[in-house]
Amino acid sequence: MASITSESFKTGFLPTWCPGCGDYGIWTALKIALAKLGIGPDDALLVYGIGCHGNMYDWMRTYAFEGLHGRALPVAQGAKVANHKLPVICVCGDGDCLGEGGNHFIHAAKRNPNVTVLIHDNQVYGLTTGQASPTAKPGFKTKSTPDGVTDEPINPLTLALTAGATFVARGFAGDIPGLSELIVQAISHKGFSVLDMLQPCVTFDKVHTYAWYRSRLYKLEQPENKIRAIEKAMEWGDKIPLGVLYKEEKPTSEDREPALEKSTLVESSLDVADLPLLLSEFK
Repeated sequence: MASITSESFKTGFLPTWCPGCGDYGIWTALKIALAKLGIGPDDALLVYGIGCHGNMYDWMRTYAFEGLHGRALPVAQGAKVANHKLPVICVCGDGDCLGEGGNHFIHAAKRNPNVTVLIHDNQVYGLTTGQASPTAKPGFKTKSTPDGVTDEPINPLTLALTAGATFVARGFAGDIPGLSELIVQAISHKGFSVLDMLQPCVTFDKVHTYAWYRSRLYKLEQPENKIRAIEKAMEWGDKIPLGVLYKEEKPTSEDREPALEKSTLVESSLDVADLPLLLSEFK
């Protein structure tokens, strides 16, 4: 059997992202991480949201599903319940996951399914040409906020921490080796893993550039307790932390589901003779 490398995920189609887009770094880091973990094209399910990130569906050779805008997490959780032995990775954007999908994000974190969430965080809706996203900072000028954003941004890290995620980290699309290692850790963690990935949008965000981030980013030495992790998550401006902020081991939603104790649902069979008894439970 041929070894799995980043080349294993080629589809024959080339990305159409803008030259210099942070999505290229994330795409490359994800392929490297999957190869390191020995997860090949047939070994996992990637669930995509709608946005520039979702176009990765066309040039990433894996089993995949692209859901409705903001609805990637319900699909990912459904797949995980059906086959809880299958690695399920949700690739979403800050607008997709934290805007339309914000409610799903909160309740998924609370349930703690063994699902990995990779958030492309660029503060804009890039696919629809640069409106402000839920993570856009006050004063940031976009097509939808020509005088600058006036409301407070959603912080993906503090939201994940307070909602119950058991692995919370931040990476940078301009640091492919570091980002690929964080993706490895996120996928390897058993529980709801959230990796917020700072992704420069070179076309619609002229403020948060690669140079802007590199002058501010610093790496955390080790995960913190939850209170310290929240404090680190709230750092933004002259100093922005990268790395694993928090992780803990807790039973997942699959662990707590009696129907999954003996086998996965996809391995189970329903005998026709059992059907009358099953239906009688609903009378």
